[in-house]
Amino acid sequence: MKTRYQQNGVLQRTDHNALEGPFRRPRGLKTRRAILRKAVNLASLEGLEGLTIGRLASTLRISKSGLFAHFGSKEDLQCAVVDEARDIFVESVVRPAFKFRGLQRLRALCENWLSYGKARVFPGGCFFSAASLEFDDRPGRVRDRIVELMKQWLGNLEQAARDAQSAGEIRKEVDVRQLAFEIQALAMGANWSSRLFRDQEAFRAASAAISQRIDQATEPMQSRE
Repeated sequence: MKTRYQQNGVLQRTDHNALEGPFRRPRGLKTRRAILRKAVNLASLEGLEGLTIGRLASTLRISKSGLFAHFGSKEDLQCAVVDEARDIFVESVVRPAFKFRGLQRLRALCENWLSYGKARVFPGGCFFSAASLEFDDRPGRVRDRIVELMKQWLGNLEQAARDAQSAGEIRKEVDVRQLAFEIQALAMGANWSSRLFRDQEAFRAASAAISQRIDQATEPMQSRE
């Protein structure tokens, strides 16, 4: 049984089966994590839909029955991979930004996301940019999980901007939801250009555009006249 809860604004997951000592041995958890890390990298290159028990077993050179001991179906495997990608994203992008507040947090979230994309934490680029496009029209548990996590990410951007607005760092008339949408669009555009065109300047251009947009939201009206 899995329970989700909020801690410092970051979506967490508690797997009670993993916490109930004798039911899931530490060695088994370590093996599962290693399998998922390989699966995430594979899915980032070939897509989640192409990730099957058989394909992963062949890549890892283990038996299908060995994988079925960890994942009961292709859909279970896909959902577990999405959760693993989420954990990596949170540690790389979200959690480091939460030592700041308001405008500093918003800028840190943006900078961390662009650094994560540029560094290719996943060999296929941003996992969630690709997965969002792959599953936007495919109903089911995998799409629901991706939608939930992307809403959480947009919520983090929006809340940071809203906190900055409350602190007087962003002008009151700024639509913070629109601001979060524009930031996300620019960041995803950078990932797209980097992957499709092999554009080495994509993330630099996106960083400049995002900084400019945030600056526009923070500048006093008289300074822009």
